[in-house]
Amino acid sequence: MRPRRFLPSMSLLSAFEAVLRTGSTAAAARELDLTQSTVSRLVQNLEQQLGRPLFERHRQKLIPTEAAHAYGRNVSRALDLIQRGSMEFAANPGGGTLSLAILPAFGTRWLAPRLGAFLVKHPGITINLATRLKRFNFAAESFDAAIHFGADDWRDADHMKLFEERLTACISPALLAEHPIDDIADMARLPLLQLETRPTGWRIWFAAQGARPANVTGMLFDQFATMTQSAISGLGVALLPAYLADTEIIEGRLVPVLKRSVPGSGSYWLVWPQSRTNYPPLEAFRAWLAKEKVSGTS
Repeated sequence: MRPRRFLPSMSLLSAFEAVLRTGSTAAAARELDLTQSTVSRLVQNLEQQLGRPLFERHRQKLIPTEAAHAYGRNVSRALDLIQRGSMEFAANPGGGTLSLAILPAFGTRWLAPRLGAFLVKHPGITINLATRLKRFNFAAESFDAAIHFGADDWRDADHMKLFEERLTACISPALLAEHPIDDIADMARLPLLQLETRPTGWRIWFAAQGARPANVTGMLFDQFATMTQSAISGLGVALLPAYLADTEIIEGRLVPVLKRSVPGSGSYWLVWPQSRTNYPPLEAFRAWLAKEKVSGTS
C-alpha cells in the first residue's frame, strides 16, 4: 500500500515541475493556463503535504533548494513516463508496448530482420527500440528489457540466454591480395582492428588458432559497424561475431582468415527487471525469442 502523503496529485506535481523548470510562477502559470496565484497555492500545498519547503522565498522570487532539484528530476521522469504511457495507450489501446534497449550491431543485423515475424504473430504489440552500449539502471531508464552481451550478471534482473558469441577474423579481398595470409605468422604484418568492449577478443582468437597472441596495434572502435566498414575499406583485419561476419563474407565484401567461427568471450542475453517478468508483451517476446535464438549463429 502506498501512503497518500507520498503520492501528491498530478496538479501539485505539474505546478512544482513547471515552476522548477521555467524559473517562476508567472511563466509556469502561462504554460499551465492557470493564474499565478493558483500556481503559488499548488506549490505551497505540495510543500505542506511533503512536510518540508521546496523553495526559499526572497521577495517575489522562489529559489529552489538542492533537495527540490533532486526531487524535481524524479518528478520530471515520472511525468514523462506517464505521458509516454498515455500516448502509447492512445495509439494502441488493444495491445501493449515493449520498450527494448538493444546493442547497435545486434539490433540492426540480427534482431531487426526477424522482428517482422514477431509483429505478424502479435499485431497488437508495438516495439520501441533504443540503442545502449553499456548497462543502465532499469528503474531510471524505464525499459522493459534489454539485449546484453557478457555473462548473466546484470544486477537485479532476470536473464534468458540467446546464444554464445563466435568470432571470425575478416579482411577485405583487396588487402588480402596485397598481403596473403597462409598461416598465423602472416597476421603480424597487418593492423588488427579492436573493439572497446572486447579487449580480450584477439587473445582469444589467437589461442583458438593454437598460437600466442600477436601485438595488437590497429585502430580502436566503439561499435562493430564502424569497425566492419573500416575492414571493408582495407584498414586492417576485423574480428567480428558470426552474425555480422557471415553476411559480409557471403556478399563478398570480406574474406575469412584462417580458422573461422571460434568461441568468443561471452554470450548474448535478454535481460529484464524482475518487476516486468509477467508483463504480457514481454512474455510474448521471450517466448518468440526462445524459438529464434537457435539460429543466432547462422
